[in-house]
Amino acid sequence: MKQIFSSFIGFLSSRFNLHEDKAEENEITASIRKNVDFRGANLWALIFAILIASIGLNVNSTGVIIGAMLISPLMGPIMGIGLGIGINDFDLVKKGLRNLAMATFISIATSSLYFWITPLHEAQSELLARTTPSVWDVFIALFGGLAGIVAGTRREKSNVIPGVAIATALMPPLCTAGFGLANGNFYYFLGALYLYFINSVFICISTFLIVRFLGFNRKEFEDKKYEKKVSRYILLIVIITTLPSIYLAYRIVEKSIFENNARKFVQEQFQFSRTQVVNRVFRYNSKGNEIDLLLIGNEISPAEIDALKNRMVAYKLGHCRLIIRQGLNAKQEIDLAQIKASILEDVYRKDSGSAQTTEPPVLHTDTFPDLRAELRTLYPGMQNYTLSKTTVNTLKSQQQDTVTLLTVSFDKPPGFADRLKLQQWIKYRLKADTVKLIIH
Repeated sequence: MKQIFSSFIGFLSSRFNLHEDKAEENEITASIRKNVDFRGANLWALIFAILIASIGLNVNSTGVIIGAMLISPLMGPIMGIGLGIGINDFDLVKKGLRNLAMATFISIATSSLYFWITPLHEAQSELLARTTPSVWDVFIALFGGLAGIVAGTRREKSNVIPGVAIATALMPPLCTAGFGLANGNFYYFLGALYLYFINSVFICISTFLIVRFLGFNRKEFEDKKYEKKVSRYILLIVIITTLPSIYLAYRIVEKSIFENNARKFVQEQFQFSRTQVVNRVFRYNSKGNEIDLLLIGNEISPAEIDALKNRMVAYKLGHCRLIIRQGLNAKQEIDLAQIKASILEDVYRKDSGSAQTTEPPVLHTDTFPDLRAELRTLYPGMQNYTLSKTTVNTLKSQQQDTVTLLTVSFDKPPGFADRLKLQQWIKYRLKADTVKLIIH
C-alpha cells in the first residue's frame, strides 16, 4: 500500500513539475525586466492600444476590445513588480511602480481625451461591464496571472500570454475610467479604477508566488527590519484590495437570492381571480428590503394582506416589508401601459412553453426603433420587452411629464447592476430624458 501511494505521488509530481522545461533564471528575469520600461515603441503601443480599446468600448465591439488587449504592454511593469518582490529587488519594484503609474496616467488621459471629443457618449454594455467589480474578478486576475507567469518561465513560449491579456483585461477598465472622467460620472471612474487595481495587484501576487515557488535567487538584506516592513506593506495592499471585492460579491449574491425569493412569493401567493399585479418592484438595501406591488381589480382585504405577510417567512422574507398599492392609492400611479404590459406578459408566459424565439419579441414600440437584435446580444435571457411613452401627472404641482416606459421579462431575474446598465443603455440609445424600468 505504501509503495502504491509513493508511486501515485511520484506520478503527480512528474505531471505537475514546473521545473521541467523551465528557462534559465537569468533569461526569465532579463525578459521581464526588458518589458518594465515604458519608453519609445512601448509607450506608443500603449497609446494606440488605449485608443483602439476606447473606440471598441464606444461602438460596443468585442473584437476590437480583444485586439486592443492583445496589443497592450501593461503586463510588463506589473510582472516586473511581482518579480522584484519575489527576489527582494526593491529597485526593480520601484522602477515597476513608477512605470505603471506613468502608464496608468497616460492611459486615463488618452481615453478621457477620446471620450471628450467623440460624438458618441452612450455607455454601451461592454463599457458598463467594467464598472462593478467583485470577488470573481479577483479570482480571474489571480489565476490569469498564475497562467501568465508560468508561461513566461518556459523555454518555448506559447499562446498563454495573449490569453492572459484578454482574461485579466487591464486595458478596458482604464478606458472606462477615462469615460467616467470625461462625462463626469465618478461612479464609473471609481468602479473601473478599482477593477484595474484588482487586476494589477493579483497579477503581481501571482508572479511573486511562482517566482518564490521556483526558487529564484533572492537578494539578501542587511537590514532585516526593512525587509519585514516591506512584506507587511505588501500584505496590507492585498487585504485592502481583496476585502471590498468580497463584500461586493456577497451583496450581489444576497440581492439575487432576495429577488428570487420575492419573485417566487408574488407568483405563488398573488393568485386572485379578480385582482391583477400590474407592477412589482423589489428593493434591496441595507436599511431593509421591500416588495412594492401595484394591484388592479378587487381590493384585497386587510385580513388577506396580513395572511400574505405571515406567509413571507416561508420564503425567507420575514424581515422584508410588503407594500401593496390598490384602490385610490393605485389609481394615482397606474397607467394604461402598465396594464397592457402585465396582460401581454401573461400571454407570452403561457406561450413560451410551446414556442422558443431567438429574439426577444417586441410587444409595443410606438415610434421606437426595433431593438430586438441588440437586446438579444446584450441580454440573451430576455423573453420580451415593451416600449412606450407615458404621462406622469404630479398632483401637487399640477404638472405633467412624459417618460419612456420599458417593461421587460427575463428567464432569470437580472441583478441590480444589470438593471442599472439596461436602464442607462436604453436612455442613451433612445436619447430619452427619463426612463422608467419595470422588470417582471
